[in-house]
Amino acid sequence: MRSRRKLLYAGAALGAGLAGAAWWQFRASAGAAAVRSADPFWALELETPEGAPLKISSFAGQALLVNFWATWCPPCVEELPMLSRFAQEQQSRGWRVLGLAVDQPSSVRAWLAKSPLAFPVAMAGLGGTDLSKRMGNLSGALPFSVAFSASGQVLQRKGGKLTPEDLAVWVKLA
Repeated sequence: MRSRRKLLYAGAALGAGLAGAAWWQFRASAGAAAVRSADPFWALELETPEGAPLKISSFAGQALLVNFWATWCPPCVEELPMLSRFAQEQQSRGWRVLGLAVDQPSSVRAWLAKSPLAFPVAMAGLGGTDLSKRMGNLSGALPFSVAFSASGQVLQRKGGKLTPEDLAVWVKLA
């Protein structure tokens, strides 16, 4: 009886694993075949870490750098001071920066209390990984950044930590 139950559980686990692998393969091939549109992004309304609503559409008409990050991600927190300086330096040139935290609001609030940023942060939560994937981050890894032109078109995407050189190139594209 026990071995029969183990076989049943093993079969269910194997089936779930195969289904997951098939789904992942389907998603990866679909993503490689066609870059996902960022249009639905502009319709989103997220919350700030304090719970206030933040409409992504409020950034329309400006060049926008969106950075997906988390407090538990070392490369993410390493690049945030650079992004904060970028936000301050480039605002007069029409650039805005938006941080999308793939994290818990309490962790983000605590982190921001110690290290304030010169740009708004919205909570993408655990669904932020799916959002970043829809925007071209097929691996779902953090940090992930997307630069939009003032007309809302994607200029560049980058998985991994940004460099000052990346930002210099992106500014010239807008």
